[in-house]
Amino acid sequence: MADAIILSVAEQLINIAKEHIESEIQLVRGVEKELLNLSDKLKGIRNVLDDAERRRYKDKGVNDWVLRLEQTSYEMEDVLEEWSYAILQHKMEHDASDQVTANDKVLISCLLPSCLCFKNHVSRRDIAMKIQNLKAQLDEILKEKNHYGFVMSQLASDPSSELASWRVQSTSQFDSSEVQGRNRDTDIVVSKVMANYGSNRENSSIRILSIVGAGGLGKTTLAQLVFNDSRVKDFFDLKIWVCVSNPFDVVKIAQGIIDSIGKGRIRKSNQLEATLTRLIELISGKRFLLVLDDVWTEEHEKWEPLKNALKCGGARSTILVTTRNEKVAKMMGTMNYDIYGLGLLSKEECWLLLDYIALSRKEFEDVGRKIALKCNGLPLAAKTMGSLLRFKDTIDEWENVLNSEVWELKEVKEKLFPHLLLSYNELSPMHKRCFSYCAFFPKDEKILMEEVIRRWMALGYLDSGAGDSLELTGRDCFKNLAMRSLFQDLEEDGQIEPLSSFKIHDIVHEFAQFLRNIDSRNMEASKMKKTTCQVCSHFIVSRVKTYRSLILDKRSLPSICDCISSLRVLGLWYRIPRGIEKLIHLKWLSIDHCTFPIEEDLKTICKLYYLQTLSLRSCIQLQEIPREIENLIHLRHLDLSNNQELKKLADSICGLLELRTLVIEGCINLCCLPQGIHRLINLKHLHNMYSVIELPQTLANLTGLRRLSEFNGGSGGSKMGWLKNLNLLTGSLDLKIVLDEDDREELVEDAREAEFKVKKHIQSLRVEFLYESTSTSSSSSSMIQMAEGVLEALEPHPNLKHLSIFFYDGTKLPDWISSPLNQLRSIALTSFRNTSSLPPLGKLPFLEEINVDHIDRLEVVGPQLLGIGDECGINVAAFPNLKKMMIKGCENWKEWEDISAAHEDLIIMPCLTELAIRFCSELTALPHRLLRKAPSLEVVDIAGSELLEQRYGDVHASASPWKTIFQHD
Repeated sequence: MADAIILSVAEQLINIAKEHIESEIQLVRGVEKELLNLSDKLKGIRNVLDDAERRRYKDKGVNDWVLRLEQTSYEMEDVLEEWSYAILQHKMEHDASDQVTANDKVLISCLLPSCLCFKNHVSRRDIAMKIQNLKAQLDEILKEKNHYGFVMSQLASDPSSELASWRVQSTSQFDSSEVQGRNRDTDIVVSKVMANYGSNRENSSIRILSIVGAGGLGKTTLAQLVFNDSRVKDFFDLKIWVCVSNPFDVVKIAQGIIDSIGKGRIRKSNQLEATLTRLIELISGKRFLLVLDDVWTEEHEKWEPLKNALKCGGARSTILVTTRNEKVAKMMGTMNYDIYGLGLLSKEECWLLLDYIALSRKEFEDVGRKIALKCNGLPLAAKTMGSLLRFKDTIDEWENVLNSEVWELKEVKEKLFPHLLLSYNELSPMHKRCFSYCAFFPKDEKILMEEVIRRWMALGYLDSGAGDSLELTGRDCFKNLAMRSLFQDLEEDGQIEPLSSFKIHDIVHEFAQFLRNIDSRNMEASKMKKTTCQVCSHFIVSRVKTYRSLILDKRSLPSICDCISSLRVLGLWYRIPRGIEKLIHLKWLSIDHCTFPIEEDLKTICKLYYLQTLSLRSCIQLQEIPREIENLIHLRHLDLSNNQELKKLADSICGLLELRTLVIEGCINLCCLPQGIHRLINLKHLHNMYSVIELPQTLANLTGLRRLSEFNGGSGGSKMGWLKNLNLLTGSLDLKIVLDEDDREELVEDAREAEFKVKKHIQSLRVEFLYESTSTSSSSSSMIQMAEGVLEALEPHPNLKHLSIFFYDGTKLPDWISSPLNQLRSIALTSFRNTSSLPPLGKLPFLEEINVDHIDRLEVVGPQLLGIGDECGINVAAFPNLKKMMIKGCENWKEWEDISAAHEDLIIMPCLTELAIRFCSELTALPHRLLRKAPSLEVVDIAGSELLEQRYGDVHASASPWKTIFQHD
């Protein structure tokens, strides 16, 4: 990691030297030559860092040398930013003075000149002295370099070409979830889960099984295999998964169980009694399978309250625990015969897993099998090595991995890290810094990708670039680390980015901490003085020293001290600390749930000119953003979400030319955005969901906008035509349209002008129709025609994946909805008052899910829904990819017509697995012949439909009702 910080500082030295020449703030004569000299020295040291990094793990002297080099570089970075801040502060104050009247300038110049000159002189002298001291430290480090006889490496002359060599060209995500060698383990654990131990067993209503094994063996994977096994699926009323990790928080775990059940959710409580009482209500008498993954605590008193609450479950309820420690399993009440010790993979299984991920060629097998042997049967090791070898194209490169000395390093070997260290050593300096920062996050906690990238930016970990390149570089870096299997549980949001969140495996997390400990443990012991500060604990100072980050979750800091002045990332709750203006290096600041008036403190924050990210969420007394916000000229991300008292954004916010993201979700009293919003030329994401806000016409000029959460159009609102040129919109868009009979022709034309058909990046469209209270009844012919005309005009691009329509009062849906050219995956039709039939959705080749809810006039569903007619050919497939269908609340629906004998040879719903019919009280029968054509149908959920329940039996009986369909004519 020293390589990355040294390169960063060297570049800063050059930039500062240029600023020194151009600015009015001078330190000492000739200082620019000194700065360039320092830059050259640092670049010279970089030539030996590859060798130093390799040797530091086994040579304490080398490690100490690297630590001193890194520490000096960090201190130099602080001083250089201090100097840049002085230059920027001078500029900002000079610009501010230009706005003062001439008379005021004369008065100020008479009163303050000597004071300001003295202050600037002292500041310049202090910075110059710090640079001289750091130069002396660097000279000492250079002298020591020759003592170790480092081997010089060849560096790329062009930094951009060096970066390009590390960047992964392909952006497609590789599926590395293949499991090898766990079939027998799965069968054994499933049999334990399903076993009936009889009524004489102690606590027979609840059984506790435990999977025990070392980190990286695949305990979580085995639990997932059991959890999703088809034999288990129908055996339990409830299946619940909770990741426990450390610390063991009973309230958090119980709330996780409640959330997983997903029924009757209550407001989350910190009170143990209230949470456990609600848990008991939800699981009482029900047979459940509860997986408690990654349990560490050995303290019985922490487990006992939750265990007692879980005893109210139905007979043969089962808790499946994964843990590294057999003591934990026994503490939780697992009997010896219910502890399953997970073993290593066989040599063959380990090789098959590595080979599957590495995509190796036949001629690599001999070397590959030898590498697999070194994985010692650990699935995580095989997976990581496979991800590493995937990027190596020659047999020589594979042999270099096989013969690496890393396999024999004692400390690394003892901690089972060789495979991770090999993969880590293959990373670029930038990727190493970004990965090692992951030690800062709690293990097994969901982490948002964009949040991590913004912190990497704030810490200076990403190679500098212009425009959007920092964000793009961050995403490339994340994808690179993910493709090397260093992250797990990757989740997609299906909208802007293919990946949105991830977790870090506990072994990978420990490895990242191992790297950070190497960087900091000796330095803390020998260099860092114990703090005597009354505010900051030794833990806080150590945290800041190691990560330059401090996140105090649900805690506040009363004041800022010099001992944490090097912070780049700061997260607090409840209040803004005194002296926050000291944090001149700060680039990422989050102060959430502030309960105090903060307008004046915000003016102080607006002097932290280097801020890139500012989050002020749920600050209950925040009513206005000060005009001084314009001073934050580097701000890229501003989050003001859920500030319900916020009524106005200062016009000066439009001067934030670097702003990429503005979040105002949940600001229910924010009525409008400034007219000058078009000046935010770099704005890409406007998150405005759940804000009663009128968008200005100047929004139409933000042609680079990629995310717009919500748009309120129609009568009296913003014009949909303003969206015409916003063709880069991506992700989801919630479109609310107010219909008024007086604006009929104008509204249809307005919808047409929006040109949704060319917006090919929108993935999800939600259309909600609203009606003026003074308007004619929505059932009038004119209103019906207006609704039909507007929806017809909103035809989206065929790339659209998800479509939802609410409160539509037309009598029919437009033809574009059922066009075979559409790529729709899901469609939801909700609260239609005048529609009496469903469109031929069976023609949609990619449709996977249908939700039909409260179509009031629907009485008959016929074969037209399938998209087949008398003229259809024998090879036609209806709903070829449909997996789930739900129809509910259609109280006038009387008949679902079956297919005729002529359609017997057609392929119909071959992938349908779930069918739900709820609260359709008039429906008397299901289409037997049609449902027999759905070979994958597993679940038929009938509820609130008495006639169907009477015909097909008790839906809660052991025999699923769909099976009885085959017994009826």
